[in-house]
Amino acid sequence: MDLRVAAYAIITDDDGRVLLAHWNEGRRSGWTLPGGGIEPGEDPLDAMRREVREETGFRVVSDGLLGIHSRVIPAAHRTSEDTDVPLHAIRIVYRASIIGGRLRNEVDGSTDRAEWFAPHTIDALHKVKLVGVGLEMAGIATRAPSIDRL
Repeated sequence: MDLRVAAYAIITDDDGRVLLAHWNEGRRSGWTLPGGGIEPGEDPLDAMRREVREETGFRVVSDGLLGIHSRVIPAAHRTSEDTDVPLHAIRIVYRASIIGGRLRNEVDGSTDRAEWFAPHTIDALHKVKLVGVGLEMAGIATRAPSIDRL
């Protein structure tokens, strides 16, 4: 079994919109949280900040650890076609705030764009499961509240 440890961020703006990155690797794609793999010897917090900058153009600070999510992905569902072993993905999710930079798209990376989304629009997106996990950790509802009618 392979192991991948990664760090991600939940970032919202003053309007409550959530920043997502569009992951596009090989034949699969979808919206995800900005973030990614931790390099050997790298602190997870440093990895989160580095990955957010690479994927979105923003410099961020951590507002705290939201949680850690562990998932085993069967070999048949991995994006890499040249492996026949499962992947144990450990994802560290932080809440973060922007302190500088400007929105831009990553070039020659695993993501190809970044955008802001109102929470109620996120359910309709083609996204990876981590988005829902992170939003739940942050207490961000993605469905518009229903209105009771008499």
